[in-house]
Amino acid sequence: MAFFDIFLLEAVLNGLLLGGLFALLSLGLNLIFGVIDVVWISYAELMMVGMYAIYWSHTIMGLPLSLAFIIGVLGVAALGTAMHWFIIRPVLSAEPINQLLVTGGVLFFLQALATVIFGIDFKNIGVRMPSLMVGDISLSMARLIAFCVAMVAIAATYLFLNRTFAGTAIRAISQDRSIMPLMGVNPERIYLITSAMGGSLAGLAACLLVLQYDIHPAIGLSFGPITFLVCVMGGLGNLLGGFVAAFIFAQLISVGGYVYAIEWGYVMAFVFFIAMMFIRPEGILFRRR
Repeated sequence: MAFFDIFLLEAVLNGLLLGGLFALLSLGLNLIFGVIDVVWISYAELMMVGMYAIYWSHTIMGLPLSLAFIIGVLGVAALGTAMHWFIIRPVLSAEPINQLLVTGGVLFFLQALATVIFGIDFKNIGVRMPSLMVGDISLSMARLIAFCVAMVAIAATYLFLNRTFAGTAIRAISQDRSIMPLMGVNPERIYLITSAMGGSLAGLAACLLVLQYDIHPAIGLSFGPITFLVCVMGGLGNLLGGFVAAFIFAQLISVGGYVYAIEWGYVMAFVFFIAMMFIRPEGILFRRR
């Protein structure tokens, strides 16, 4: 029984670390939806672009890894801003299905572009981090670093949204878009700031993922659907709900994978998501009046 408990605890801790990454990704997507009211189906593909940017900068160009990380974050932030200006802005007044189709088109375009430039072979930056032994429990150092960085980024985003004028404007325009122009706030400027923030969070996620996973054109498909489900389960646009849902989803995957198999962990998470859509379709933290 002691042997079982140790590995169960290890699965719970790994689920906690994985939840930090899910929370970071859901924060960016929820932030964009809450302000702009458009779901970026291609959000995880921005992360994929960031991973390739880091690979190109560090492995091909020979730049230091720290500088490659900065390029990845700033490059994806610029890509998010450009995506809003050239792709999202023209369809802001269109039907939601048209907006989904447009961002879905961006998804396939970025995948195809990455395949043409880098091919379908798996790439990596050649960094291998050791595991951290805590008693008999083995924890991935890369996941531990990713969790800590993600929590710092989430806390910094919270402070920005609550302690700065731009953050206050972002929260206000997410609650009432029609009144904000009358208060002297330029909505388009806030949209661009939000898109840049969402892109930079995807770029930061790319920095954390490139330490753990190989890079390939379809890696966005490994995290995009999960990120979207986490946001829906937490309530689209609800930052706190997405944070809580991220850890629930990660624990179901990790502990379910330990009890049965990793594939069954995902099955359990998806079954829980479907059940929650019947019980609380508005999100897990939605309060009925």
